[in-house]
Formats: sequence, structure tokens, C-alpha cells
Amino acid sequence: MPGKTFIGSIDQGTTSTRFIIYDINAKPVGSHQVEFTQFYPEAGWVEHDPLEILESVRVCMEKALNKATADGHNVDDGLKAIGLTNQRETTVVWSKSTGLPLYNAIVWMDVRTSSICRRLESQLSGGRTHFVETCGLPISTYFSALKLLWLMECVDTVKEAVQKGDALFGTIDTWLIWNLTGGCNGEDRDQNKLTGLHVTDCSNASRTMLMNLKTLDWDKPTLETLGIPIEILPKIVSNSEIIGKVANGWPVSGVQITGCLGDQHSAMLGQACRKGEAKSTYGTGAFILLNTGEEPVNSSHGLLSTIAYKLGPNAPTNYALEGSIAIAGAAVQWLRDSLGIIRNASEIEELAETVQNSGGVYFVPAFNGLFAPWWRDDARGVCIGITRFTTKAHIARAVLESMCFQVNDVLDSMHKDAGDKGEPMKEKGDFLLRVDGGATVNNLLMQIQADLLGSPVVRPADIETTALGAAYAAGLAVGVWTEDQIFDARDKVAKAKTFHPRLVEEQRKKRLDSWCKAVSRTFDLADLST
Repeated sequence: MPGKTFIGSIDQGTTSTRFIIYDINAKPVGSHQVEFTQFYPEAGWVEHDPLEILESVRVCMEKALNKATADGHNVDDGLKAIGLTNQRETTVVWSKSTGLPLYNAIVWMDVRTSSICRRLESQLSGGRTHFVETCGLPISTYFSALKLLWLMECVDTVKEAVQKGDALFGTIDTWLIWNLTGGCNGEDRDQNKLTGLHVTDCSNASRTMLMNLKTLDWDKPTLETLGIPIEILPKIVSNSEIIGKVANGWPVSGVQITGCLGDQHSAMLGQACRKGEAKSTYGTGAFILLNTGEEPVNSSHGLLSTIAYKLGPNAPTNYALEGSIAIAGAAVQWLRDSLGIIRNASEIEELAETVQNSGGVYFVPAFNGLFAPWWRDDARGVCIGITRFTTKAHIARAVLESMCFQVNDVLDSMHKDAGDKGEPMKEKGDFLLRVDGGATVNNLLMQIQADLLGSPVVRPADIETTALGAAYAAGLAVGVWTEDQIFDARDKVAKAKTFHPRLVEEQRKKRLDSWCKAVSRTFDLADLST
């Protein structure tokens, strides 16, 4: 098929990596996905092997290219650019000279930094919200700066490399781009020395707690306060621009990397969310973002101010309010892997449908604390309302409901914040939630979500909007698509499925009250003795 145009997208998530090749109509023509190892060295600790992640990217590229070629697509000649999207906040420090990680990647949901958080809260005049005005984020185990501090304080090899000037810090996007552009054997023409490109994008940088949300630069007063040297930090670029070529030795060598976004920002672009529109991505966690336009909005209801996207070096920055939920699909994995209630994730829908409701059982998956809007790292998981009547089907249904209750909590906060700023979101009767992510194939989950929201839920025909957003950003930078084409592609909604609420309002309110009661039971449980 000579003359065909393709865009590649690396989607590096918390539990798996995939590579998807899109044609000029943004339709996938080849893809491959690989799961990788999760390490749990201690309670509340979660790590990844950065080298295993790197290899998973290589395998996915090779397999996806082979599949597309086998189907008759001339991708080798037609691949114009590659976009990258990734799990955010997960932190890597590696050696500039050897290219090897100095420690495992500390994953976004890891809570080992709680003591550092408490120390900073007590030392700094602003307490937990000391940096909010600058970066939009509270002091929390969630964000990269705290993970970096732990590595600098507790891992001797990291401490020594920082002192010697041999350490490089990055989130997963930075680690991948550095290696894709050559690593120790690459060429950084700007600095005229042999090394991969050490860059990040503004959406990933906005999740470190170190970037000024308004200037989109590293905030020097914050770095001085925390004792983090700016020399170990990557250069910040926009979400859509030419970053660098893939080096020799990779399956797509010579192709430009031209798009990079954190996964939730990428899903926002994939859903073409304009100002005032919200999306929820259901993966390992769940992440709800509301596009607030070209000015950051500070939350007074437990949400985060963050970047939505910046589609070019000179393009305006769109901001967002975000509610982050640590455990969503991960609770289903827990049912499968730890309890053995299901054999694979797809079984949960059939099991939960064997009962009409959860039988009064409420499950709150505060495995490593609660994120938005509660922000309680002392919370731990509870399952309450259990009686002799309770079956595994009730528990399965309660697990699905827990995802939807948490999303509802975040959206309720968004409505309050938007109203406080005099720019309310659409009224409940007019509001709809755009959804994506692997868990959204579960029709029961989507119906429960609509019922608990009291608003329609819209699922697109292609639920992998995270990978699509990275492809859009990459294609935009090289002229494959225009911004108007991307945002006018909402004719996709014609193929979307809409779930309408069926629950009566009185019943909905009663269930939300019961959920809040269950959440309150999770607090102050972190020090339960083992």
C-alpha cells in the first residue's frame, strides 16, 4: 500500500505496555500488548524494573509492526512519527555514564514516603498545601518529588551519583525517550555530547510537584526548599513538537518522536475534551479530568490543579482540575490474584450480574490510602455490611460499585469547585461523562456509574483513547492532522454507547450516604498491628 501514512503510539501503563499503529483516519491497523512484573517489597511499596519496561516497549513495537505488515500495511515506509504516553509520577533515577537504573522505579501508588510528607508538613509554613499555589499539588506520597527525595536520602548509590553529577531523574516518559534516542550511545546535538535526549513534557512535569504551573518551568524556590539540584532534571517541552529521532537498534529507528503526554492528559486529548468537558479513565486507578480552559483553577474541594495539554511550543496551555483514584481496576486484579474469587478480570461482570445489588455490602479499596477528594494516607481498605446472606457475587458487585462511588465523589467536588468560580459545569440533567480505559468494556460497571451519577455515561467506539491521544499529538506536530480535525472528530460519538441512569433519586442519595459512612470507617487504620 504505497503512499499510506501511519502514526505509532507507545502506551506505557502501570501494569502493561502496548504499541498501536494508526492510519490517517486514526484507526488502529496493528497493536501488541505485554504485561510486566509488579514488585511489592514491603506493605505499601510498589516498584517496577525500568529495564523490563524498556524491553516491553521493544517487544510491543516489533510485534505490532509484524502484525500490521502481515495484514498488508506498508508501515516501514509510511510511519511518519511516534507519540508516547505513560503512567505518571512513577520515578526513575539512572546513571548518565552507564545508562543503568540506580534503583527500581518507585510507582505512583507507592506510599513509602509518608514519613517524608509528615516531616515537610511540620517544617514548612504552609503545611500540606505549602506548594499548591505554585504547582497545584499538595504534599503527598503520590508525587514524584517525594519519591526522588526518598531515593536521595535512603539509597546510597543514588546519593553518590547525585553528588558526582552522574544521576539523571525522570518519570517513565523521560526514561523511555532517553533510551529511545540512544541512551549512552545517542547524540544530543544541542549539548554536543553522546547521550540520549533528557526531556519530559509539561503534563508529566506538572505531576512532579516541581514545575510552576504558570511558567511551565522548574520552580527554583521549590527546588531550593527541597534540596533537589536542577542539573538532574530533564528539559520541559510541549505535548506536540519534534523531540528527536529513534536511534539505531530499535524497530522504528529514524522515526521522529513528536508527541508526549502523561496518560490521563493523553486520554483527554483522545476524547477531544474542550473547556467545561470531563472524562474518566478506568485503569489500574481511575482518573477524572475537567478541562478548565487557559487559566489554572485552584480547588477548595480536594482536587488537583494540573495541565490538560499544550499542543505545540507556541500553543496556549489548557489546564484541568483532576481527581485521582488510586485503586479501581486494581481491585478487580486483587479479587483475581489474591482472593481467587474470579479466574480472569472479564468474569466479574457475569458474577456480579447474578445478584440485583450488593446486598448492603460496601467495599472501599483504600489499599494504600485514599486519594481525591479525601487525601487520607492513613486509610486502609474495608469491606462492611457482611452477613451470612453475603456471597462472592455480592462482594464482586461491591468492588465494581466502589469504582463508581469514587468517581462520583470526584465529580461532586468538580461541580462544587466550578460553581465556586462562577463557571458551573452543566447542570446534572445536562452533564454527561465521557469514559475510556480497559474496564469500560464492562457494561454493568458503566450502568452502575450512570445510576450513581444520575447523569449519562458515554463510551466511545474506541476505548483506548489514551494511546489515541498520543497519536493525535504526534500527528499534529508533523502535519498529519490539524487541531480542528482532531476536535471535530466527535462524529465518533455517533458510534458511541450511552448509558442512561435508571436509579430513582431517593435510592441514589441513600446509597451515596451509605458509601460515605463506609469511607469514614477506613480512616486512621494505617497503624493496625500485623
